Amino acid sequence: LAVKKQISVRGLAGVENVTELKQNFNRHLHFTLVKDRNVATKRDYYFALANTVRDHLIGRWIRTQQHYYEKDPKRVYYISLEFYMGRTLQNTMVNLALENACDEAMYQLGLDMEELEDMEEDAGLGNGGLGRLAACFLDSMASLGLAAYGYGIRYEFGIFNQKIVNGWQVEEADDWLRYGNPWEKARPEYMRPVRFYGRTEHGPDGVKWVDAQVVLALPYDTPVPGYRNNIVNTMRLWSAKAPCEFNLKDFNVGGYIQAVLDRNLAENISRVLYPNDNFFEGKELRLKQEYFVVSATLQDIIRRFKVSKFGSREIARTDFSKLPDKVAIQLNDTHPAMAIPELMRVLVDEEKLSWDKAWDICVRTCAYTNHTVLPEALERWPVDLFAHLLPRHLEIVYEINRRHLERVAAKYPGDNDRLRRMSLIEEGGQKRINMAHLCIVGSHAVNGVAQIHSDILKATVFKDFYEMEPHKFQNKTNGITPRRWLVMCNPGLAEVIAERIGEDFIRDLDQLQALREYVNDDAFIRDVAKVKQENKLKFAVHLEEHYKVKINPNSMFDIQVKRIHEYKRQLLNCLHIITYFNRIKKEPNKQWTPRTVMIGGKAAPGYHTAKMIIRLITAIGDVVNNDPVIGDRLKVIFLENYRVTLAEKAIPAADLSEQISTAGTEASGTGNMKFMLNGALTIGTMDGANVEMAEEAGEDNLFIFGMRVDDVDKLDMKGYHAEEYYNRLPELKQAIDQIAGGFFSPKQPDLFKEIVNMLMHHDRFKVFADYEDYIKCQEKVNALYKNPKEWTKKVIYNIAGCGKFSSDRTIAQYAREIWGMEPTLEKLPAPDDKQ
Repeated sequence: LAVKKQISVRGLAGVENVTELKQNFNRHLHFTLVKDRNVATKRDYYFALANTVRDHLIGRWIRTQQHYYEKDPKRVYYISLEFYMGRTLQNTMVNLALENACDEAMYQLGLDMEELEDMEEDAGLGNGGLGRLAACFLDSMASLGLAAYGYGIRYEFGIFNQKIVNGWQVEEADDWLRYGNPWEKARPEYMRPVRFYGRTEHGPDGVKWVDAQVVLALPYDTPVPGYRNNIVNTMRLWSAKAPCEFNLKDFNVGGYIQAVLDRNLAENISRVLYPNDNFFEGKELRLKQEYFVVSATLQDIIRRFKVSKFGSREIARTDFSKLPDKVAIQLNDTHPAMAIPELMRVLVDEEKLSWDKAWDICVRTCAYTNHTVLPEALERWPVDLFAHLLPRHLEIVYEINRRHLERVAAKYPGDNDRLRRMSLIEEGGQKRINMAHLCIVGSHAVNGVAQIHSDILKATVFKDFYEMEPHKFQNKTNGITPRRWLVMCNPGLAEVIAERIGEDFIRDLDQLQALREYVNDDAFIRDVAKVKQENKLKFAVHLEEHYKVKINPNSMFDIQVKRIHEYKRQLLNCLHIITYFNRIKKEPNKQWTPRTVMIGGKAAPGYHTAKMIIRLITAIGDVVNNDPVIGDRLKVIFLENYRVTLAEKAIPAADLSEQISTAGTEASGTGNMKFMLNGALTIGTMDGANVEMAEEAGEDNLFIFGMRVDDVDKLDMKGYHAEEYYNRLPELKQAIDQIAGGFFSPKQPDLFKEIVNMLMHHDRFKVFADYEDYIKCQEKVNALYKNPKEWTKKVIYNIAGCGKFSSDRTIAQYAREIWGMEPTLEKLPAPDDKQ
């Protein structure tokens, strides 16, 4: 039975399949790649395999797009400045049911599949949660049969590679396209001009934007296959190109070389991803990127709206009142907010619609997802910069604001304070445009990404807007794709589950609820624990290779991986490590629960405190890992260069998942869901989606600690004084004194003075306030880990409660409640089927 299930979860490996794959692989190897060279490299083998798998996508891709043109469904355009895709090969094999056949073909050719997969570069075109969510959503939209397009930027350099040198983070450029990208197809025939600078002319025929500088947007398309339904959607990423005539008028005065070199200025737009997570950096280049993706994408959307027949260039539709029936635009945070004034510019200036008609169309077409309540993350662009770069759009934003404030004044006469708070333009000092306000006013739906987050938006950040238009506000709790985050990264667990409940859970994760029946089934408990142990052994080998630290695979794998940020409170984790270390040192003969604590994540290059936090973690590791009294009872590892590919290895091996942000700061979290689905227990605050995870699995099956949102509010009212906790809690005082006194940095005793000063005097995220409860909660974790059977029962409750956290559920809700579309699990015929 196990063998049968394994074959179905990973796809059939029929003899014809394997033979055909081997033939195609050899064809690609000899004719596409190696040609006049006699020796193939490992990379050649990877490209040959990628091209072989891609062949299976192309027919489905073409047929899917034809199907959309024939049926003319409503299309959704998901615009995001980030798509954190990771690797594509294995995910494609899973979704096309090719994994077993490819494995067998490579084995017969004497090649190691894992080695080939390791040749692929991560497409790291995102910072963290927001960009990875976009990637999961693309998978779900294709798997649910929605006519969907992801639109973003083809950054030449994605999120930097992180090296740890002498304990410090050092950034290296991520040249991910160096060897080419077999998954993308350039589409120069759909190149679009994007304009910047210039000025506006107001005449009897309306407004013209003149003397602008043109940059071309060249699209690259990547296929996005649904799960075994033969649907392949498109992610279209724009690359900036200078037009041929760019600055070449200088040629006449002998500046030809310089003119050609200056083309780089235009092409810099798509050069590099800004590496900030939850932090707004108001640079001109960033605003250029945001407008670049929006302008090119809207031109594409309108072209597709007008010409609805496959292969036809004739205009079929000119009535824009139908646009909201055929087009949904989802803005992933405020980064693509320029879509609102740009759509107005196109409708009013180019298509000559009246303002009222255009505005109605715009609002019904656009919807906005908010991803954070942290004030430093909200985009607020200086008006001067706008006026210089996008003069026409500034006029449009002013007009949107004028009409918006008229409506506010009519509803709340005489309430000038409310007018000021709700304005799109923030006065006082440098005038700024509040992009979140623009998004709310210009959209028909505004959503947060977990219930608690959506409630906070309505109660605080957007309270005025909620009071005025409550019907706009919704919640869409985030999710993750079970294809990548279970079937692909943890096939052992997927098989154990499929043996008990069949494999339909992969496209309907709610079916995991059936596992509750197996909570007391000794064989199932054994199987789940065995898979976890195998994953841990495999990861331990990886860690020992990379970190030269001997890992105890029977220790609890306690993992916190996410961007390094004060609000995510890696420092609270550090304080627990130090406290546990001190306890073992004090009573070395006690029976301590062994732990391997792993913390990973990147710090934004300009975020000094985050870089210091990394340095502290590595310093603690140096002391703990080399202490002979501690032995293998406690190890601390900083996971270098955390990215999608490393997450796929670490998450299936985790016993304990740390989700310990200050209540009210993490919008949702999605790493928390990945750990839960892969059989780790969560220690966490009641923040983000943790709240809903506790509801689904039962609060007794998570380790919940710390202040709730209203406790944090009360503490703010009262005033948070860190010294009170420092003076009251001896173990906390000891830990802080050790950090401050150079115990972890004997060669530089003052190295961590700044961190201590921050924690003691200006810690916005109240680490000390949750310390005591966190330590007590960790004691409960240790006690339960000593009882493997009871631990695994809680694991099973958690896996069984994961159904809600599929991105398929999230996307089905977006489709029905925001986009006005209906998901379907129907399959398209395969390309070799006769229609």
